Amino acid sequence: MLDAAGYVPRLKSEYRERIRSAMKDEFGYLNDMQIPKLGKIVLNIGCGAEAVRDSKKAGSARDDLTAIAGQKAVINRARKSIASFRVREGMPIGAKVTLRGDRMYDFLDRLITIALPRVRDFRGVRTGAFDGRGNFAMGLKEHIVFPEIDYDKVDEVWGMDIVICTTASSDAEAKALLGHFNMPFSG
Repeated sequence: MLDAAGYVPRLKSEYRERIRSAMKDEFGYLNDMQIPKLGKIVLNIGCGAEAVRDSKKAGSARDDLTAIAGQKAVINRARKSIASFRVREGMPIGAKVTLRGDRMYDFLDRLITIALPRVRDFRGVRTGAFDGRGNFAMGLKEHIVFPEIDYDKVDEVWGMDIVICTTASSDAEAKALLGHFNMPFSG
């Protein structure tokens, strides 16, 4: 199947053709609308103390996150002043981007097939990282595992959070859905 632009991400077509029927058989859904699907993926880089010392660090994190996601990232600003951390209200402290639709499927494909295998000493993602409502959160210590980042031009190596939101009502359904997408769970 092709969309209006003539391109359908690999994982999206795989979800439509294989994963939906496998999930329906596995959990015995009576209606196709009960089958869980991906809702969104949220990427976040927190600069922390680096951004306090140099406000350009948040801009650098935003640029790197924009390259990784293929969509413009926004700068997170502090909501409250915290004197012990030397943070003032409105100060840039990180960057985030929310992916939906085709970009979400493209990012998940690159995460599973390219980025995670490049992580040093990778033994799989934790299965305990589900929140009880079908959402999965994970962190990466280095954002340079993505091929879009040129290691020679990076001024700072950032850690990043990745939250995968699904429409699943339980962790078991969400784990099965991500398992069908070949998410490398440990154990």
